[in-house]
Formats: sequence, C-alpha cells, structure tokens
Amino acid sequence: MTPPLNKFKRLDVRAMILKGIEPCPKILDHLNKLEPDEGLVIVAPFLPSPLIEKLHGDGFFSKVERGKGTDWVVYFWRDAV
Repeated sequence: MTPPLNKFKRLDVRAMILKGIEPCPKILDHLNKLEPDEGLVIVAPFLPSPLIEKLHGDGFFSKVERGKGTDWVVYFWRDAV
C-alpha cells in the first residue's frame, strides 16, 4: 500500500546532476533510512529508468509523473509489512 503523501521525503537531484555529481549514492542513502511507512520522492531532469528498474529488483514500488519542462518526479516506497 502506498504511504500517504505527507510520509514521502523529497530529494531534488537536479542541481547535483548539473554539477556532474552522481546522485545514486545519496538516493540509496535516503532510501535506506526510510521507515516502513515512508517513501521518497525524487525530482530529476530526466526519467531515471535504470534506477527505477534496479529499485524494483530491490523490492521498491514506484510511481512516475511528468514534472515541469523536462523534469520527472518519481515516488519510491516499499509495502509496509
């Protein structure tokens, strides 16, 4: 079951990517710190398809939305057990 929106933490990686910084370590760090009833929203300048596929393999669910312009908003969560 998807956590309520107020239980999603937000991580905007657009500035990191513009600076040439790989955001995956920071994203994974945030995901590892989530409580069972929390999720993470990532804002990126492109659709992070490889990340979505990797995290699906790690047991995460996702929802993808178009942001403004070329931005994408991706929600990640695990089902609370």
